[in-house]
Amino acid sequence: MKKYAILMCCMGNICRSPTAEGVMRAKLESAGLVDLVELDSAGTHSYHVGRAPDARSQRHALARGYDLSAQRARLAVVQDFARFDLLLAMDHDNLAALRAISPPGSQDKLRLLMSFASRHAADEVPDPYYGEGDGFERVLDYVEDACDGVVAMLLAKRLDGAA
Repeated sequence: MKKYAILMCCMGNICRSPTAEGVMRAKLESAGLVDLVELDSAGTHSYHVGRAPDARSQRHALARGYDLSAQRARLAVVQDFARFDLLLAMDHDNLAALRAISPPGSQDKLRLLMSFASRHAADEVPDPYYGEGDGFERVLDYVEDACDGVVAMLLAKRLDGAA
């Protein structure tokens, strides 16, 4: 059976999307879905390709039990639309950047990550890069909420036999 594949996307792939990948991986493990889902993250800009996640993202994530240290930034490419079933953008700008490279017929694979959230009303995961330290905590709060929603969707698909 083909794995369900999810790509998390932000601008540089060093703060929000690697955090989302790390949180999602942990939640998939807890739900017993880790072997059924392929997971990755990428940026819509090539600023940081090959770099590890931002040290602040790593520090805040590790404090909650998420290890991001093995991840490296990469650029989202048109081939990702063939590889992934769901491409989740952290904000509207990155969603637009993904739409700009998406092949015809693949728009339905694009969503905002926060569309899966149930405890936070925000529709975007705010970029913490230039802000204060609490921004990284807010990212984790939002991402944990949204990833719970993604897991619920995957469990429903699995129960329906679609995943």
